[in-house]
Amino acid sequence: MGKGGGCVPSKNRPPAGVSGADLPNPKSDDLVSDQNQNQTQTTQTTNPIKDVGVAEQKQQRKKLRVFIVFYSMYGHVELLAREIKKGVDSTDGVEGVLYRVPETLSSEVLEQMKVPKKDDHGVPVIVPERLVEADGVLFGFPTRYGSMAAQMKAFFDSTGELWREQKLAGVPAGFFVSTGTQGGGQETTA
Repeated sequence: MGKGGGCVPSKNRPPAGVSGADLPNPKSDDLVSDQNQNQTQTTQTTNPIKDVGVAEQKQQRKKLRVFIVFYSMYGHVELLAREIKKGVDSTDGVEGVLYRVPETLSSEVLEQMKVPKKDDHGVPVIVPERLVEADGVLFGFPTRYGSMAAQMKAFFDSTGELWREQKLAGVPAGFFVSTGTQGGGQETTA
C-alpha cells in the first residue's frame, strides 16, 4: 500500500448510513448555483416547501461516530479517554463513543494486584465486529515495559478477520498512551 495512503476509493466514501447524494460537493454545487443564479435573477420568489426540506435534511444528517476504545487497569487511561470524548463531542457533527476492551486477567489476580473494582459508568465492553460501525477510532492503553498492555494486544489480535476482509479500510485511527514515569516506554510503544 505504500506510505499510509490507504485505499483511494474508501477515502471518498460517505459515512455509514449516509448516501453519497446527501453530501455537499463544493465543486459541482458552486457550478450549479452560478447557473441557477443567472436564471433566477429575473424571478426572486422562494419556495417555502423546499426551504423546509433543506432544514430537515440538515437535522437528519447523521453524526460521525468516533469510537474511543481503551484498556485501563487503574483508571488513568479511562480518565484520558473521558477527556478525549469531551473534545470529540465538542466538535459539530461528531460524537465520541466510549468502549473498553475485555479483561484477560482473572478476578483473583486483579484482587491480588489491588486493582480497584471497575465502575463501568455505562462503558460497554467492545467486540471486534462493532469496529465496522465507526467512522474513526481512537485506541488508548497503558505502556508496560515499552509495549502495550496484553489486554489491548489480545483485542487487536481478535480483529484479524476484519483486516483480512478489508472491513476497516479507510477508517482513520489514532491512539493515546499513558505511563507512570516520563521515560516509561511510551516512545517505543508509539
